[in-house]
Amino acid sequence: MDRNPDLNTISHVGVVQSVDSRQTVVEIVSTSACAACHAKGLCTASEAAKKEVVVPTDPSVAYSVGEEVDVVLAESLGLKAVLISYVVPLSILLILVVSLSYTNLHEVLAGLIGVAAAGIYYLILYLRRDAISKEYSFQLRKRLS
Repeated sequence: MDRNPDLNTISHVGVVQSVDSRQTVVEIVSTSACAACHAKGLCTASEAAKKEVVVPTDPSVAYSVGEEVDVVLAESLGLKAVLISYVVPLSILLILVVSLSYTNLHEVLAGLIGVAAAGIYYLILYLRRDAISKEYSFQLRKRLS
């Protein structure tokens, strides 16, 4: 992940997998923090995950399969994604567990209610995924050689 302070964007290097008139599919390899370590081949802690990102095709720019590109997202949208996916459910969980523990409810039950509430929050996010995905539009940039 690279941050460009001039444009306030977050970008990842990706490889174009397919291109059509409507969408371009790009594969991003997300690596763990220890990807640069010289011992990563011997260590079981390092990991890499491949993710596919679907980006609307820009008709004014031609991309070819196998080409390296930058997948760009506004930094503010990245921060909003962290807030939606991590901060809000953690807050729900903590607020419920702490407040229910003051009501003399058994700790295990308070914990289960907190986890269930966070699960319901994630279910609501899942059901609204189409509306949320429209807000997060990735863009592609050609990589400078």
